[in-house]
Amino acid sequence: MTDDILLKVEGHAGFMSLNRPSALHALTLPMVHAMTQALLAWRDDDAVQCVVIDHADGRGFCAGGDIAFLRNSAINDGGVSGRKFFHDEYQLNHLLFTYPKPVVAFMDGICM
Repeated sequence: MTDDILLKVEGHAGFMSLNRPSALHALTLPMVHAMTQALLAWRDDDAVQCVVIDHADGRGFCAGGDIAFLRNSAINDGGVSGRKFFHDEYQLNHLLFTYPKPVVAFMDGICM
């Protein structure tokens, strides 16, 4: 798990708060994995009836993928870890698109 994504269940809702304000909440691979694991667990939990996604603090919802990580991947491993990020992040996008419960995202400021 990572401190860059805050996860909790309150009442009948699962909450995900992006928590990387210094990087405008840009997604990292550990964040993608934590979000995916939580969504899969909540999907099968009858007590969780919806999912709410927001950001914990800062001036924007999400700057997208972590560009510094992708640059380092291109320089250091020929893009292997960058491709892994996009593969796993696209799987997360598909999971959100096909999720059987309502998903609400509260976005303000920068959102990519």
